[in-house]
Amino acid sequence: MVAGPLALFYLYAGTLKVFRSRDQLRPMMAWVDHMPLPALRALGTVEILGATGLILPPLTGVAPPLAPAAAIGFVLLQMGAIVVHLMGDDRRIALNAGLAVTAAVTIRPATWL
Repeated sequence: MVAGPLALFYLYAGTLKVFRSRDQLRPMMAWVDHMPLPALRALGTVEILGATGLILPPLTGVAPPLAPAAAIGFVLLQMGAIVVHLMGDDRRIALNAGLAVTAAVTIRPATWL
């Protein structure tokens, strides 16, 4: 199951975006200068909520359709991230592509949970 590691990645990345300064993020995320700080914080919050949506519904049995919805959201998020990277002349999109594929693998009907 890849949902666990994927959720941990997004929980970590989202937490960084919510709590770290732009200067602290810049070495690992060069694109942060092209995004307003409130949007960056919102993106981090969405990543944290998505990570929660990948894990809690299957564990608790409450609202199982949220898990595949979160996975679909992460695929869309990474497609957007790839566009942002390419528009900024940043061709380092391997991580984004890998995350998109990993999220796509976790998409499954809620009844399979």
